[in-house]
Amino acid sequence: MLHDFHPKAARIADGLRARGEKIAVADGATGGLIAASLLTVPGALEFYVGGGVVYSLRARDVLFDLPACAYDGMRSVTEDYALLQARAIRDRLGADWGLAESGSAGASRHPMGVASGRSIAAIAGPDGDWTAGIETGSEDRIANMTAFTHNALDLAVRVLATEA
Repeated sequence: MLHDFHPKAARIADGLRARGEKIAVADGATGGLIAASLLTVPGALEFYVGGGVVYSLRARDVLFDLPACAYDGMRSVTEDYALLQARAIRDRLGADWGLAESGSAGASRHPMGVASGRSIAAIAGPDGDWTAGIETGSEDRIANMTAFTHNALDLAVRVLATEA
């Protein structure tokens, strides 16, 4: 699986290296696959600061260290929520860019009732903020995690990759 993600990760790494910038990642329903993809690139320390898997409210609170009011009126798996996470991981780890994913991989019930197969990726940095959503309509957890990771990496490629 990581072999499939590596070419996108390499393009992201090249773009970040060319800019002299670094990224931090908040994986959600991707379970660490976004970060793992970036770490397939040799010398990742040059462009990758770190991150975490935000899979529970406790993990979210510890990793982002935001006041409870920061989440007022927000629901998971929305553009606003994913952007909040991208900004928070960027700021918390002192990176130039934050990449986050919030989704519902399935096949169990999401705590907020989000349909399986829905994910929003967000990237926040010095050039602005972007989001990209995906809805697979599937209950296949592994296939959804793979699709969500591709969606997040595709977004980062569009924003960060240098042209060949």
